[in-house]
Amino acid sequence: MEKKVFEVSLDKNPRIKMHYTPGHFCTIFYHTNYYLDVSTMKACALTARDVARQLAVPYVSSAIVDTIVCMENTKVIGAFLAQELLQEGTAVMNSGGEINVVTPMNSFDGRYLFYDNELEWIENKSVLLLTASVIGGRTLNSVIECVSYYSGTIAGVSSLFLYDDTVTSHKINSLFTADDLPGYQVFPSSDCDMCKVGQKLDAIISSEGYKKI
Repeated sequence: MEKKVFEVSLDKNPRIKMHYTPGHFCTIFYHTNYYLDVSTMKACALTARDVARQLAVPYVSSAIVDTIVCMENTKVIGAFLAQELLQEGTAVMNSGGEINVVTPMNSFDGRYLFYDNELEWIENKSVLLLTASVIGGRTLNSVIECVSYYSGTIAGVSSLFLYDDTVTSHKINSLFTADDLPGYQVFPSSDCDMCKVGQKLDAIISSEGYKKI
């Protein structure tokens, strides 16, 4: 994808950066004019540790967390996040406890499930959800439904990028939002302004990355 890549840094920690590329991109649910690349935050250990420290702030002294459920390849961040929430301190809610870090299984019909051997970490537990992005809320709400089905309680929701905070009744704590990306737009697949003017697609995108068309 031979296009110029831009970056935006987090004010509280400039080492944390999100890269974005303008163009015409699609998922199975929507079209957008930016490809957002958060792979460094998810895969680079040092950056993931910094990300986890920022994401831990709303919960360290205010939330009991038994389990972190990681979506969209955020398990490296999830492990560091658990470490942050378990640090020693009289004001640290989870100090001296244990936190399990799991990833739900995506079933054939788009719903999410947990393996039987992991259910003990969800049932009647306080669960923190971690995801790479919240755009339309389909993935997030499906996992919330799954946790609720197994009698888990949502302790919080954290995301690297947040487009729409109205997709769920739960407060979403995020590092970056659409306000950090001037001109960022999302369109329904069936009603895309770029398609209407004949702009060709540049790539198919997902939480894994992109594939040029």
